[in-house]
Amino acid sequence: MHPINETHIEQFRKIVGEAYVFTEDEVLSKYAADETERLFFMPQVVIKPRSVEEISEILKTCNQFHIPVTPRGGGTGLSGGALPVNGGVVLATERMNAILKIDERNFQILTEPGVITEVLQDAVKEKGLFFPPDPASKGSCFIGGNIAENSGGPKAIKYGVVKNYVLNLEVVLPTGEIIWTGANTLKNVTGYNLTQLIVGSEGTLGIVTKIVLKLIPLPKHDLTMFATFTTLETACEAVNRILMNGFNPCGMELMEMDALKMAASRTQHQLPIHDNLAACLIIEVDGNNADRLMNEMESIAKLLEELEPADILVAEDTQQKEKLWKLRRRVAEIVKAAGYTIEEDTVVPRAALAPLIKGVKQLAQTHDFQSVCYGHAGDGNIHVRIKKEGKKNSLNDAEVNNILRALFRLVKNLGGTISAEHGIGLVQKSFLDIVMSEKQIQLMRDIKKVFDPNNILNPGKIFN
Repeated sequence: MHPINETHIEQFRKIVGEAYVFTEDEVLSKYAADETERLFFMPQVVIKPRSVEEISEILKTCNQFHIPVTPRGGGTGLSGGALPVNGGVVLATERMNAILKIDERNFQILTEPGVITEVLQDAVKEKGLFFPPDPASKGSCFIGGNIAENSGGPKAIKYGVVKNYVLNLEVVLPTGEIIWTGANTLKNVTGYNLTQLIVGSEGTLGIVTKIVLKLIPLPKHDLTMFATFTTLETACEAVNRILMNGFNPCGMELMEMDALKMAASRTQHQLPIHDNLAACLIIEVDGNNADRLMNEMESIAKLLEELEPADILVAEDTQQKEKLWKLRRRVAEIVKAAGYTIEEDTVVPRAALAPLIKGVKQLAQTHDFQSVCYGHAGDGNIHVRIKKEGKKNSLNDAEVNNILRALFRLVKNLGGTISAEHGIGLVQKSFLDIVMSEKQIQLMRDIKKVFDPNNILNPGKIFN
């Protein structure tokens, strides 16, 4: 990798304009961190392009001079994907923030990557359409970042994740060429699926500049339930029973009690919480027939009563429902502020949820750390937050890495893997060998080399 000099900076200014090339420490420091632990890596320059042509010219220059480029969206990532670990250029997509077309006849949207996810959702909602993926950071994350990480969220249980809605992508390759990866059609088996290769590639293969997404009709109604349980096994059994009895909730979120208590105390949410509780579930159903939904929720409540829950509450109005979801969405922010700075994004088969959380608590006793667990119970995706005295980061910390190796071996033994929706990025790449063979990793390295022969685009992420 070559350091950036004044000649390079002048070239960048010619491409995007002087106002959009930044070298001042005050600006650079804002792009030196994301939401991953407490990590900080200063770039040498931040560039804010407005067009695909500008990005193409930037990458041609950086490829020629072997300058590392770190793409950045909203900076809400949790695996270090947007951290400029090699300095160089941070290419910020925040000015590429236009929704270009909502095609109501074909249920599609054409958008730039810098659009905030919730803004996109609200725009299509006005047309009676729906983009279901809803990460907790939807109010600040960018749709381009969602593509890079294949984001999920609570509604994944019914509607799937981002990859299920991406039809076509305009991508600038690290060498500067501009390509479209697919077609704006619902079916496409024309050669290799380059679209899905880019989705989830964490900004290592190309920079997405336009996105064509599939939309679906917006459900007219939804209902939300809050249920608490005295054992973790019962809460997890409730998840399986609901699904096995033919119900199709659009959300089924689990918080073990340490997480719930912490979140409830910070949000001043009045909920029936007492010391002998072990976990809670937030369950939501949606559809177009209000009476049918009410019957469905009543049937789910009767099913849960067979498991003797501590409490069952159905949100009485939109305000109460929004309070419940605010509680769930803010839990990561709240526990991080309480010192649980290390977050792992584990996923196991649903039947292994209780053994996973119990295993985490046993590891905490063995290795002397505190933990809180919460996540998307409906698809087996549990976020594990760790607090270890004197340890704010896992990166390059031998003691914490030993803990994480034990955690990820537990996940692997339960039939799961080490990341469901946050990606591998920087902080999990040293654990890839637990769940992947060397041949698998080598194939990914070979793909990276084809796309990025000089290794300039987000180097050091996923693998070395």
